[in-house]
Amino acid sequence: MKKIGFLSFGHWTPSSQSQVRSASDALLQSIDLAVAAEQLGADGAYFRVHHFARQLASPFPLLAAVGAKTSRIEIGTAVIDMRYENPLYMAEDAGAADIIAGGRLQLGISRGSPEQVIDGWRYFGYVPQEGKSDADMARHHAEVFLDTLRGEGFAQPNPRPMFPNPPGLLRLEPHSEGLRERIWWGAATNATSQWAAKLGMNLQSSTLKFDESGKPFHVQQAEQIRIYREAWKAAGHEREPRVSVSRSIFALVDDRDRAYFGRGNESRDQIGFIEENTRAIFGRSYAAEPDVLIKELAQDEAIAEADTLLLTVPNQLGVDYNAHVIEAILTHVAPALGWR
Repeated sequence: MKKIGFLSFGHWTPSSQSQVRSASDALLQSIDLAVAAEQLGADGAYFRVHHFARQLASPFPLLAAVGAKTSRIEIGTAVIDMRYENPLYMAEDAGAADIIAGGRLQLGISRGSPEQVIDGWRYFGYVPQEGKSDADMARHHAEVFLDTLRGEGFAQPNPRPMFPNPPGLLRLEPHSEGLRERIWWGAATNATSQWAAKLGMNLQSSTLKFDESGKPFHVQQAEQIRIYREAWKAAGHEREPRVSVSRSIFALVDDRDRAYFGRGNESRDQIGFIEENTRAIFGRSYAAEPDVLIKELAQDEAIAEADTLLLTVPNQLGVDYNAHVIEAILTHVAPALGWR
């Protein structure tokens, strides 16, 4: 059995070819798709965060709105770029959104990927300490965020406060119990997956990772998951960790599907450079008739290792079509693979 959710980047463009032509469209349709996915029986609604782009950028208003409009589905991110975040303010926002959602937040955080502008986090007021990198800064922000989510007091109370204080050091409010265990790290390397395991974060592995062995993408990703689980066990955590992988999967069940995705142009892994000197491997997309799709997906080692599958959706095709994409997987593919 697997949890199956969708992952939307929330693209929008003022083009007559798009069903999502404004930031308003992207946000409101994201809420509508989460509602539709819940009604279809999907398990998660996840959103990507990109700054300086015509995509979703500020996650917590969206997560809170989805939480208020749904009752069961998990609500998450994949991922929030921690280079841009004030971890204390983020803890307040996350606590509030999680309380509104009734404890359903599943927050994916990470160092992030190359952005639309050079060193965009500098415009947000964040600069790495001398001798440190932006990746170091992101991990430091993440550690502060995790510590804050524990809900322990750390701030010295004012002896003459405006309102009465509880005894002892003060924590940030609102505090949402259990959210600390629902934080995920988006890892592009084996080493960062081990670091995430030591800190007690769940693991998100995307449709790309650094090419560390030259093996097929799904094999490298499966190895990463196994390395992560070994590090989790060595760290002595009591609970079982969760692991998600993302995939572009389209069951060709009608003429629309065949028109959009029937060409099979991305049916192989791709090699590229996500940064100037960093060789990355990008996982293939899956698009086929359901019977063929079932056979192909059964060979994906990383999906077999994970407990959660996030379907990347073409959000610019609109809510109705994306709901159809999700329903097709839940109905025609998942049962045959034992995911349902």
